[in-house]
Amino acid sequence: MYEVDDLIMYGGTGVCKVSDITTPEFESREENRLYYVLEPLYQSGVIYAPVDNHQVFMRPVISADEANDLIDTIPEVHTEIYKSSSMQQLSKYYQSVLDTHKCVNLIKLTKSIHAKKLDAEAKNRHLGQIDKKFMKKAEDLLFGELAVALKISRDDVESYIQQRLETA
Repeated sequence: MYEVDDLIMYGGTGVCKVSDITTPEFESREENRLYYVLEPLYQSGVIYAPVDNHQVFMRPVISADEANDLIDTIPEVHTEIYKSSSMQQLSKYYQSVLDTHKCVNLIKLTKSIHAKKLDAEAKNRHLGQIDKKFMKKAEDLLFGELAVALKISRDDVESYIQQRLETA
C-alpha cells in the first residue's frame, strides 16, 4: 500500500502524488472502501483510485539511480521501426507498448518513432498523426517520471539526457 506523499505512476496518466487515503463521501458506508486521492503532477484534476483496484496499473516512480542507469543504456537500446498500412493496427501496437508501463519500452518506442520521423523527412514526407500522438504520450510518461526521479524540471529532461550521454 502506498503512503500519503508517495509519487507513483498511475496508468496512462503518469506521475501522481498520493495526497490522501480515505473513504470518500460518494462511497457507500456499508462498503467502507479505501481510495487513494491522486494528484497528477503534469495534468489538472484529482483521481480517486480504489486501494484494492488492480485494473489500473500503479507502481512507485523509479529512483534517481535507476533513472541514470536507464539513461546510460539509451545508446544500446535496440529499436525497430514498426510500420503498418492500418492506422488501427499501428495504434493498437503503440498502445500495447505503452501498456507495459516499462521505461525501457518507452525508450524503444520513442527511438523507433524518431527513426521513423528521420526516414520520412529524408523522403520529404511528414510523420503521421498517430506516430506523433504516441511519440508525445511516450515522451510525456517517460520524461515526467525521469523529471521526478532526478528532481529536475520536466522541460530540462531532454537536455539532461543529452548532457549525460555526451559525457559518458
